[in-house]
Amino acid sequence: MCLETIHESNLSLAWAKAFLKVLNSGQSQVSPLIVKISDFPNQTIPEDPEIRRSLDDSLVRMQLQSVNRVANTIFPHSLWNPDLARGVLFDRYKRIWPRIKIDRLNRYGVYFHRLIAFEDGESEVNQLEHIITTWNSHNHRHSALQAALFDPRKDHSRSRLRGFPCLQQVAFSPIGANGRGGLAVLGFYATQYIFEKAYGNYVGLFRLGHFMAKEMNLRLTEMTCIASYAKSGNTPQTALHDLRADLETKLGLP
Repeated sequence: MCLETIHESNLSLAWAKAFLKVLNSGQSQVSPLIVKISDFPNQTIPEDPEIRRSLDDSLVRMQLQSVNRVANTIFPHSLWNPDLARGVLFDRYKRIWPRIKIDRLNRYGVYFHRLIAFEDGESEVNQLEHIITTWNSHNHRHSALQAALFDPRKDHSRSRLRGFPCLQQVAFSPIGANGRGGLAVLGFYATQYIFEKAYGNYVGLFRLGHFMAKEMNLRLTEMTCIASYAKSGNTPQTALHDLRADLETKLGLP
């Protein structure tokens, strides 16, 4: 097993390198794969619109979920107004949850719902609220600043293909004394589909990180995604030839 690491300041470039690394690995998989994005100049997501457009065009052509739709499963950005109390976001999401869960793609759950309404017996736990209030009450124990997505009561299954949850855990790590160096968000995936989901995963984690940083009075400075097993996805490699060639051209590769 060889540890593969990609470190960039631009999300699109990091994803493109991860995609090409997996596709050119000879086995269409890399295990494990770490993608880290840091040193971006401001609080907006650092992207190359041409790379994202190329990917989204390919996803739409193959009738797969867009980058934004995948990202919304981690953080529903359109529902968040940073000028309002965070409870407004939580309430908005819970109100539309009955409509979200009837979608066949969401039959096992959605990441953001588990972050704010993880079922604990007969009650629900808002893990994000717990993390925020823990930090803001001056309890800076790092092991308290993490959220679980995997629920063994529901997710331990003998099914050969399940699809959810691939994201197992999210940790929020303040850097330096009292977070003076900023906030890092880290997501751990047991399996990650680099073509079909990874770009949306990165965007979703970034948006979630921005939300948490704002509520914790910190500044988002890093996003790291660890995939224990990274593969191109269920799409045949032959269908990805044009996208690979396009990305190699954009990255200036021979």
